[in-house]
Amino acid sequence: MSKENEIHLSLSAAAARNLATATVTVPQFTEITPRWLHKLLPWVDVDGGVYRVNRVAKAAKGEPANEFGEVKVDLLTVAGGEPKLPGTFVDYDQDPREYHLSTIQTVLRTHTRVTDLYSNKIDQLREQIRLTVEAVKEREEWEIINSPDFGLLKEVDASQTIKTRKGSPTPDDLDELLNLVWKKPAFFLAHPKAIVAFGRECTRRGVPPPTVQLFGTPFITWRGVPLIPTNKLEVKNNASSILLLRVGEAEQGVVGLQKTGVTGEVEPGLSVRYMGTNENSIASHLVTRYFSASVLTTDAIARLDHVVVNNYYDYSAK
Repeated sequence: MSKENEIHLSLSAAAARNLATATVTVPQFTEITPRWLHKLLPWVDVDGGVYRVNRVAKAAKGEPANEFGEVKVDLLTVAGGEPKLPGTFVDYDQDPREYHLSTIQTVLRTHTRVTDLYSNKIDQLREQIRLTVEAVKEREEWEIINSPDFGLLKEVDASQTIKTRKGSPTPDDLDELLNLVWKKPAFFLAHPKAIVAFGRECTRRGVPPPTVQLFGTPFITWRGVPLIPTNKLEVKNNASSILLLRVGEAEQGVVGLQKTGVTGEVEPGLSVRYMGTNENSIASHLVTRYFSASVLTTDAIARLDHVVVNNYYDYSAK
């Protein structure tokens, strides 16, 4: 890479000088979102880079099975006497699902002259790292939802997928999701436009949803379950999807996966490593995030599709 291209990929002196002398605020970055999903997911530390999900084996043809198609445990309820007790065992899947941690990486380049001369009230290198880390986290949330390998949208079983009745997300539609994830549902996940569309349907029916405070922010709820906004659930052709999750290992729910204790770790699972300074005085830092997500059982997540977000009503009309 030429000297001209390397300098082009680093913070310019003019921009750094402006930050150091003309302002007292850190750089503002519109892409940054609250990333509630990351806060609400329980995170599991993964050793060896692989997380295996062992499930009960499916019953063979003609073998007793439960409602989920798993091998049925043979039990006997005894009211009295000394009946012969059944023998049983729970068989496991011989080929458990493996989740390999994904990696988001980039190399941050800064000219040493910039960081040396223009780090007055605001540390130029610290701000460059902060903004880069924020961009990595935004990409991570997108991957957790949309990844073709482990994304939550893809991980929803067909039996846990439904469509809206009339396009707009109604209370009835969200009730159907709650019917699918009825064991300790934690939160709905939806695009802000989908949440607003649901609010319009509630207003139309005269059942305004109550709110709850989480992280100092109000969220609307349905049946006591909060609707968490994220712009990573995309809207295409004025339609989106809404997810309902149960979370946590103990609850056999959805969990985030990460590797902690890596070299240069600045927070769990995220590291910044100094890679040296080249002959052009360009210092390089490697920013890395190791992560993934896992759905432990099929009934831990459900998806509502064909959520139309552009239906409006004339409330003044008789």
